[in-house]
Amino acid sequence: MKMKKLVAMSLSVCMVGAMLAGCGNSSNETTTTAATAAGGETTAATTAAAGGETDFPTKNISGIIQWGAGGGTDNLMRPLAAGAEKILGKSIVCENKTGATGSIATQYAYDQPADGYSLLMGAENPQLYTALGTINLSYADFEPVFLIGDETVGIVVSADSKYQSFKEIVDDALARPGEVTLSTTGVGGLPWEVGAFIKAVTGATFNQVPYDSDATAKTAVIGGECDFTVCKVQSGIEDHTAGTLKFLCMFADEEVEVLADVPLITAEYPDFAQYMPWGPFYGIFVKTGTDQAIIDKLSAAFAQAFEDSSYQEQLAASNIQPLGLFGDDAKDYLKSWQLNTINALNKAGAIDKTAAELGLE
Repeated sequence: MKMKKLVAMSLSVCMVGAMLAGCGNSSNETTTTAATAAGGETTAATTAAAGGETDFPTKNISGIIQWGAGGGTDNLMRPLAAGAEKILGKSIVCENKTGATGSIATQYAYDQPADGYSLLMGAENPQLYTALGTINLSYADFEPVFLIGDETVGIVVSADSKYQSFKEIVDDALARPGEVTLSTTGVGGLPWEVGAFIKAVTGATFNQVPYDSDATAKTAVIGGECDFTVCKVQSGIEDHTAGTLKFLCMFADEEVEVLADVPLITAEYPDFAQYMPWGPFYGIFVKTGTDQAIIDKLSAAFAQAFEDSSYQEQLAASNIQPLGLFGDDAKDYLKSWQLNTINALNKAGAIDKTAAELGLE
């Protein structure tokens, strides 16, 4: 996966000039040559750079963010959109549409015309909607413009929490079923997903309290409204460093460099290894049916903004592993994540059907 990410990132640089130039026959040759030089072979993603010419965009673009202001998704999308709009020559107006684990934003974006002017800026959640019966949509109903990255998460408590280890949370929850509070972003959201894995491995159950974003779920823990939550590194690292929030363990089986002093969840409970590696991802999408030349131009703009050193520094500071995927590579990633996660949640008992039973394989 790391090699694939590096190849995809290098190819994204090569495709930018061809896509933004309009991509006629000569640009097809240029893209093919550049891709061969960078990776040794051409791919479906580089071939996509040979789409037809387009004067898109002729007006401002709407960016629909699934989660609230200040959350992990919001923090990644706004600076990337700011970079891409400079390349496209039109503003990308970002708007937070929260609620129902991101499905309100997803449905809204899907209800707009397939013309490239409505971007869905989201995380992993739509890949679980059909399995959970949330709405009858997933990323199969959209085209991936650009997948930004994925990341590791951890279990967090307030700085003055009585819990000094993840095992203490589990032991308390087993002694008082349903009384220890877990702040979530709703059914199908990140804390809910990890909560399902925790139940599968330990048997512990929690009183889950939903909030509209990971930022507000985190604030609920810092303020003492809830006992703990599941937090992305980018969302919790500053609070952890400042001493207002504490990572008890990382939901990972490999050390997280910026939080090397925080134990891995597998240290206390080795059975969590069956779900690793796992974590949320972020991407930008347009409705299926959008003209390929428009998708190509958007992909090129976001790829160029993604490669900017300041944005790469932000990803690194947030401990987000860069993906830089588009086209068929992005679709392969999305399908793999969906199949693995749905089958894992089924194994955990959180959903009653496997991916195969849902017709996804």
